[in-house]
Amino acid sequence: MRIPKFWGKIQTRPKSRSRKSKNQINPLTKWHPRLRQIVDGIVTVGSVMLCLLILPTRFPGMELLGIEPNWLLIWVVVWSLKRTAFQGAVAGIVIGLLQDAMTSADYSDPTHALSLGLVGLITGYIQKQRFIQEDFIFIALIVFGMAVLADTIFASQLVFMRDRNTAGDIWSYYQKVVLASAILSSLWAPVIYYPLNRWWHQLRLAEQSS
Repeated sequence: MRIPKFWGKIQTRPKSRSRKSKNQINPLTKWHPRLRQIVDGIVTVGSVMLCLLILPTRFPGMELLGIEPNWLLIWVVVWSLKRTAFQGAVAGIVIGLLQDAMTSADYSDPTHALSLGLVGLITGYIQKQRFIQEDFIFIALIVFGMAVLADTIFASQLVFMRDRNTAGDIWSYYQKVVLASAILSSLWAPVIYYPLNRWWHQLRLAEQSS
C-alpha cells in the first residue's frame, strides 16, 4: 500500500536584499568627506615618498643587468590612468623634479621632469580616449611603452648636453638600459597599481554614494 505524502517541499526563504546590501556597503561612505580627502592625500603623498625611498635601494632578485624598476614612472602611469592629461602632466613634472633632486648632482644634468611629464600627459590622454582597458596585462604593456619613451627622452638629453663624440657610446649603453628598465617596470607595475587603484576606486564609489 502506498503511503500518501502529506508534506510538500520545504520552501527556503530567499535572502533579503537588505542583508546582501549590508555586506556590500562601502565602509568609506561612513567617513566624513573632509576625512576622506585627508586620508587620500596621505595615501597619495605616502606612496610617492615610498617610491622615492626604494628608488636607490637594490633588492635581491629585482635587478636585470644592474637596472631596477623605475618606481616613479610606474606611479606616474598609475596616477594618470585616473586623472586628466593635464593632471598627469603636472604630476609627472613634479615627480621628475623630485627625482632630479635625489639623483642629479649638477643643474646641467638632464632632467626627469620632461620625460615623466610627457608620460603623464600621454597616459592621461590615452585613458581619456578609452584606448585601453584597465587590467594587469594592459597596465604592464603601457608601463613598458612609457618606460621606453622616458628612457629614450633622457638619453636624447644626454646626447645634446654632452660631447657629440660620445653619442654612440651613450646610445649603445641606453639600448641595454631601456630594455631592462622597461621589462622590470612592467613586471612590477601591479605592485603599485593594485593597492592604489583599489583605494581610488573605493574612494570614488564613496563620493558617488554620499
